[in-house]
Amino acid sequence: MARTLDDYRRKLINKILLSTSPDEVRRFINTAIRSLIDHKVHGYIIVRFIDKTLYDLEEFNPINKEEQQWSNIIMAKDHFTQFRRKFESSAIS
Repeated sequence: MARTLDDYRRKLINKILLSTSPDEVRRFINTAIRSLIDHKVHGYIIVRFIDKTLYDLEEFNPINKEEQQWSNIIMAKDHFTQFRRKFESSAIS
């Protein structure tokens, strides 16, 4: 794992941008979230990680990205949003 969650998030975003398929994007995100859980990172911190990642992904401009990168960004935002909903619903339960 990276030294800080910010480093980890930056590396994850780079992997997302360089992914060659939607499955690869999902796999990178699933691995990242699983790693945070395995390292016993508190759920609140995981949600903050997801929120910051979503914010960073929102900052990208489609004009500055290739078609595959933009597709990866959209896929990543959808997948992170699904994870966020799961964490929110588990916190309420």
